[in-house]
Amino acid sequence: MSDVSTHLYALTHWVAAIANGLAASGVHDVVVCPGSRSTPLALAVARHPHLRVWMHLDERSAGFFALGMARSRNAPVAVLCTSGTAVANLLPAVVEANLARVPLLLLTADRPPELRDNGAPQTIDQIGIFGRNVRWFVDLPAPHTPLVPFLRATLGRAIGAARSAPAGPVHLNLPFREPLVPDRALLASLLAAPVTPVQVAPARRMLGGTELAALATSLVEYRHGLIIAGPDCPPDLGPLLVTLAHRLRFPILADPLSGVRYGRHVDDVVLGAYDAFLRDERFAAAYAPEVVLRFGAMPTSKPVLLYLQRHPQARQLVIDGGAGWREPTSLATEHLPVDEHWFCMALADALASSQREGPTLWLRAWLTAERVTRAAMNEHLLAQPTISEPGLFARLGEWLPAGTTLFVGNSMPVRDCDSFLGPRALPLAVLGNRGANGIDGLVSTALGLAAGGATPLVMALGDLSLLHDANGLLAARLHQLNATILLINNDGGGIFSFLPQASETDQFELLFGTPHGIDFAPLAALHGARYTLAVDWPAAQAALQTSLAGGLHVIEIRTRRDQNVADHRVIWPLVSAALERVGLVERRPE
Repeated sequence: MSDVSTHLYALTHWVAAIANGLAASGVHDVVVCPGSRSTPLALAVARHPHLRVWMHLDERSAGFFALGMARSRNAPVAVLCTSGTAVANLLPAVVEANLARVPLLLLTADRPPELRDNGAPQTIDQIGIFGRNVRWFVDLPAPHTPLVPFLRATLGRAIGAARSAPAGPVHLNLPFREPLVPDRALLASLLAAPVTPVQVAPARRMLGGTELAALATSLVEYRHGLIIAGPDCPPDLGPLLVTLAHRLRFPILADPLSGVRYGRHVDDVVLGAYDAFLRDERFAAAYAPEVVLRFGAMPTSKPVLLYLQRHPQARQLVIDGGAGWREPTSLATEHLPVDEHWFCMALADALASSQREGPTLWLRAWLTAERVTRAAMNEHLLAQPTISEPGLFARLGEWLPAGTTLFVGNSMPVRDCDSFLGPRALPLAVLGNRGANGIDGLVSTALGLAAGGATPLVMALGDLSLLHDANGLLAARLHQLNATILLINNDGGGIFSFLPQASETDQFELLFGTPHGIDFAPLAALHGARYTLAVDWPAAQAALQTSLAGGLHVIEIRTRRDQNVADHRVIWPLVSAALERVGLVERRPE
């Protein structure tokens, strides 16, 4: 056998083993970017009968698209790209997947060792390029037939590491020598053969019976307690948390991205107006918690963070099945690395014998605060005749049909969603990229959710977020995806108008306001989207309802940054007045 024949034999077995291992381990989606060095594996996954290829031209958008799809499917998704800066462009999505605990498998083609660090074209140092942002990294050898069993084991370990708590990205670097086109007939034969994958089963962390009983005994003594559900709680945790809340007689402060604020499990213990009423210094001071049980990441709401910092004496327990560290207050004294579903069920069972009937005065106070706050905000916002950013989210709870996935952008949209889109029993999945809180890749993440089966899909984004990932719109046309973009256009960075930087009036617009003056209608037309400029509430609602029938839609809602600040600041005194009227806080002196 000639050297070329030997090489092609090894190359073909190598890439077939990867493709077969992916499919056999339950990784059925591969996001692929064009390139030469990745040719052998691209051909293998494209020809595999049980793998689906999702092509992308832009690696940065591709990484976020894979992230969205992995979140939608709740399963790992692979990303394949060529060597060089193509790999570097995956970093923002890798960072988000790491912090948000999303399973990705990064397959990066590379030059073989003899072509590294010597000026070969399209070659950079890819060894450990993602640093501590991945769960595991392996620089695989160039294809070599005797090492195929090692390759299979490595792939199985990689997929297991991506899935295991805390889930996240795993990077396999794949050097390939030329020629790069595998033997087609041999590849077809190998891809048709049955495969037994190397599988790593995730473990479930639990407390011992003695420890659980002691915890239940201690918790039942508290009257003033809270459950906080932050972003990225495990799927389907809501019903279990509600049961636990009733046993403890504690309210749940449910972040919109927790998966707990919306769904059939929702009843009056699930609160969503806390961002507003915890801004009232009198309420925050008077209602001091004795104990706080926290699930998920730190909530979006800054008033919640300030409230916890105000009461450092409270016993805080962080329940985290990923055994990570999501505790920026440094106040929690107990970290329980246990499976959240098991914990809620086991603790609720342990509390059943000591359950008391009816809400406590503490719980009644929080439920009343929720009720009067929501009523005060809605009375004001729903009466507004003109478009406003808070008013949009106050209406979305009524406008979005059951089963909708709402993807909210960072900066102002996610904060407005937190404040103004209240709990509802109709199913609604609200998602966002709160791992790193960046504005990059938001369009692509949302379209990845749509590709993974989230439909109807509505994304509420600011103008800078849409511009930052405009390339991502191409995926909607390439893959015939249905999505609606609610574009909140205030011509720049709206959140900075709420920050101390706003006082630097001589440089504010240049450095922070960043007006761009872009007309988004041509951008929508470029990608075959139907564009609507909604100038009032009826037009916005009608355009949204039309968009849910299918296709790609851009509904632009224009606001002014200065007016947006005023729109927000008028609301908080209304909430304080409502709390005064029902006696939850003392009336302010005249």
